[in-house]
Amino acid sequence: MASRSNNSRLPKFKRVLFVAAHPDDPDFGAGGSVARLTDNGSEVIYVIVTDGSQGGEDPNQKDTDLVAIRQKEQRAAARVLGVKKVEFLGYKDGHLAPDLKLRRDIVRMIRMYKPELVITHIPGRVLDAPMGGSHPDHLAVGEATFAAVYPDSRNPRAFRSLLKEGLKAHEVKEVWIPFWTSGDYLVDITPTLDKKIEALNKHQSQVAKPGREWDIEKLLRKRHREVGKRGGYRYAESFKRITV
Repeated sequence: MASRSNNSRLPKFKRVLFVAAHPDDPDFGAGGSVARLTDNGSEVIYVIVTDGSQGGEDPNQKDTDLVAIRQKEQRAAARVLGVKKVEFLGYKDGHLAPDLKLRRDIVRMIRMYKPELVITHIPGRVLDAPMGGSHPDHLAVGEATFAAVYPDSRNPRAFRSLLKEGLKAHEVKEVWIPFWTSGDYLVDITPTLDKKIEALNKHQSQVAKPGREWDIEKLLRKRHREVGKRGGYRYAESFKRITV
């Protein structure tokens, strides 16, 4: 069980890279912790892999229109949490595979920004959790990002074309995977939960779909209160913390 003594003080990172499949994923998964990190002086960069073009309910809406909406929403949400840079890789939503092309593009981001911490999705299906947490794009991004962290980004012989771009090998120190309820590392988000809720409300295309509106605040307060109880916090987010 996580303890207050181990988790009340957030580690200090100069730079953090959050590699996520879709617009809104970083904010849902770890928005409170992102706000804690930026408040603590970390530079956090979002890398959004897909264009988000399947994140709608209207089959007649043009992909280009939805992509533009979701990028605008993601930038607005990021600003709420103190994230000043968002990279969109532009892969087609729903079509991801953890192949060498995706790995190379994530390695490029790691070598470009040189983060000490990378946050990303679970690289495998979790059968005792809601299926939404095992979206195929999430699985692909998680697996590709793990491979990009180790061994690719630290190995100058991997993707040598990146050396010609001036992108030298870089070693990531830690990887965090957001777990809704069962992670082994808790971050106290009591001071930043309101920011997380505000950020998620910027994603109106996702939280206010006709007939499927969410009470985001009620959902998040309930869930993060349950997680917080494990560490003696009012509200917390849960992660699997891996030292590279």
